[in-house]
Amino acid sequence: MHAAFGKDKLMKVMRKIIEIDEELCDGCGECVPSCAEGAIEVVDGKARVVAEKYCDGLGACMGDCPNGALRIIEREAEDFDEEAVELYLKEKEEKPVEVPMACGCPSTQVQTFIPTSPGRETVAADSQMRITSALAQWPVQINLVPPIAPFLKGADLLIAADCVPVAYPNFHQDFLKEKVVMVGCPKFDDVEGYIRKFTDIFKTADIKSITSVVMEVPCCSGLPVILQRAMDAAGKKIPMEQVVISTRGEILKREKRAA
Repeated sequence: MHAAFGKDKLMKVMRKIIEIDEELCDGCGECVPSCAEGAIEVVDGKARVVAEKYCDGLGACMGDCPNGALRIIEREAEDFDEEAVELYLKEKEEKPVEVPMACGCPSTQVQTFIPTSPGRETVAADSQMRITSALAQWPVQINLVPPIAPFLKGADLLIAADCVPVAYPNFHQDFLKEKVVMVGCPKFDDVEGYIRKFTDIFKTADIKSITSVVMEVPCCSGLPVILQRAMDAAGKKIPMEQVVISTRGEILKREKRAA
């Protein structure tokens, strides 16, 4: 136990605190960026309170839950510890982002290349129309792209939920051409890790624009929030377009947000 906390800090008192209904929670992660104290994280596909002492019980996270899984109750809990919160947030901010080494797994090796015919229809030998890839870099998974990757410098960034390229048939032609793409899942991945990763990218890479493409399902809706949280943390204002795709592969909504 850290000396600054003291035994008195661990005493339990009757107070208000957030309770999360695991049956209602779908792990979308929208509540995570809304908690300024960092008390909530998505663990094993469910939102959970990291530690009672980090939760102030004010309920700022409740309004962002699409399923009503969060509520304020009054029970015996560790007292809210503002000093512990400050230390916890500082440690998370200073936590180093792992940079994959070229000698590791091939999935982590940074590569930049020019698509042969970006997103263009071609006639194959069997006379069937085929679409060539518009991908211009590797890796593409959010967790695998290092913030210092050369292809990020001055890039137009495409951030897509990993179900989008499967659902939307014209992903390469309509979204990927001339963009650097990063894909991931805010439900199953570490939301706070995403925020740190994008904060580092926005601080150093001079990103020109962001296009966020997500599915209509609730678990995707946290991704634009994560990007906005990272921009705020980096002190950057980057033009961002938000696109929502239906489960039937249609564009439901396009919205541009000024820098």
